[in-house]
Amino acid sequence: MFEFISGKVVESGPAHVVLENNGLGYFVNISLTTYTCLKELKETSLYIHENIREDAYTLYGFHSIDERELFRHLISVSGIGANTARMMLSSLPPDELKVSILSGNANQLKGIKGIGLKTAQRVIVDLKDKLGKESIDEKLFTDSDNTVREEALSALVMLGFAKAASQKAVDKILSSQPDCRVEQIIKQALKML
Repeated sequence: MFEFISGKVVESGPAHVVLENNGLGYFVNISLTTYTCLKELKETSLYIHENIREDAYTLYGFHSIDERELFRHLISVSGIGANTARMMLSSLPPDELKVSILSGNANQLKGIKGIGLKTAQRVIVDLKDKLGKESIDEKLFTDSDNTVREEALSALVMLGFAKAASQKAVDKILSSQPDCRVEQIIKQALKML
């Protein structure tokens, strides 16, 4: 099994990348999230998931281990194949996708192409406990350079509010009250949302 492949980016597109490593070119399927991270790079490393079937041997690559783990959780759900999981990771950033699953937001999942209401509900039921045991957004809560704005925003997103609306509310509060504490920002934002 491959853990990762490092190499020169020979070709890339929104759905795939070709990595050259020691004279071999690896065709790797990627999500839009990964594409965004590597579209300007000449060399990169991708964490790999191998999908081996009777008729195909396919590689899926991810910029981060967290994205690969979420992909593996998604394909463990009945009715979700590798391409559907990749579509889900392309439609929503991994952190937002986790929050949608943990908060039981079936409507947001249903908005992803190829995901109906029953599939969205199945994803939530199957993965809510698995993802709940993992730390949701550790980096947002444990970084030493974390700002009050980021903490308030991450809390609102984890409560199930849309990221864009939460950002507007938090920014509006901070523009009028720059010395506001996190708890105060969240309370005021809840009244606005």
